[in-house]
Amino acid sequence: MWYCKIMKRNRLLLFFLVIFQVAAAQKPVANEYTAIDRKMLLIPDSLCATTDDIAVYVRSNFKNAKDQTRAVFIWTASNIRYDIENMFAINFYEKTTDRIEKALKTRKGICDNYAAVFNDICLKTGLKSFVVEGFTKQNGFTDYIPHAWCAVLIDNSWRMFDPTWGSGYVMNGRFFRKINNAYFNADPAVLIKSHMPFDLLWQFLYYPVTTQEFYEGKTGQNKTKSFFNFPDSIQVYQQQDTIQQMMAVAGRIERNGVKNAMIFDRLHHIRAQLENLNQRNKVQLENERQQKIAASYNQSIISYNDGINDYNSFIEYRNKQFIPEKSDAEIKGMLDTAAAKFNKAKEKLTEIANPDANIAILLAQQQKAIDNVQVHLKEQQDWLVIYFSKPKSKRKAMFYEKKTTWFGIPVQ
Repeated sequence: MWYCKIMKRNRLLLFFLVIFQVAAAQKPVANEYTAIDRKMLLIPDSLCATTDDIAVYVRSNFKNAKDQTRAVFIWTASNIRYDIENMFAINFYEKTTDRIEKALKTRKGICDNYAAVFNDICLKTGLKSFVVEGFTKQNGFTDYIPHAWCAVLIDNSWRMFDPTWGSGYVMNGRFFRKINNAYFNADPAVLIKSHMPFDLLWQFLYYPVTTQEFYEGKTGQNKTKSFFNFPDSIQVYQQQDTIQQMMAVAGRIERNGVKNAMIFDRLHHIRAQLENLNQRNKVQLENERQQKIAASYNQSIISYNDGINDYNSFIEYRNKQFIPEKSDAEIKGMLDTAAAKFNKAKEKLTEIANPDANIAILLAQQQKAIDNVQVHLKEQQDWLVIYFSKPKSKRKAMFYEKKTTWFGIPVQ
């Protein structure tokens, strides 16, 4: 009997213990972001028309990067409703400003709108942020439409944010808003299980996951692979020009595996852009080359004409028998100034490389004109050497030997 009582009491205790454990398991987890969320969602509607005003509110009310990104995340996820009707109309090539304007005006959008708004507010808040484009996996199956999310540098560590998936879910053709904090401040090593960037650079992993591994669910760190220093690669990426960036992106996409139509489309678009940019660059470079040729030629003409004016001023002064009187240095300086301008005119012609036939004719004519005047200039310089070598009492006689006129052509 006593045994039965003990067993009955133990079963009763076990029953209450089970009930307590179930109740404890069902107890809601406290939201550590409640205070931040509440303050951010108190932002006046008058400040929600532009990302600039929203960013000012964030900077004014939240001081560290993690709180700021939370504020941006909760505003974006709470104020933009998923646009069911256009869920398949993703256009990564639409202007970012148009995506943002559309989302703020209609308060609706799809992933690229969510990501663009979140990223723009982050950037204007002063955070280092990027939009990441790729594709996703849900319930073991890879989606057939692309997706966009974001990455933000917080305390020298890259963290992942998906304000679209974090805003709610779609069921039976309807959108249900429900904040999902699994997609706020996520570890890149965790998010890679469901989010695969087109460009492996934005995995933020030292051992990137290949496309094939993503399909197979093998997303764990594999140190048998080659080490990829993504922080250094991101720095290099930011220093590259557009063409260099696109070439590097195309190379990384190809190396990681082109396994589906989304990747192929992205790679094809990048190659097409590269071709267009290269063609435009060729045209631009040729235009710039022609502009430089014209500038050098025009500068040569200007220097030549200035030199002619200086030279003729000397001839006129000589024909007046150097009256009013100047020092020898000043007289010599008149020809030296002209000589320097003729030399500059010639130097400008040497800057022109590979001219076309018409330009070559003009250059030849200009070169001949400079050579001709330099011959006359040398005659005057030689005459001055003799003039300066004589005592002043015998200099005047030199003016009666012959007179010269414009351009130094002697008159008999």
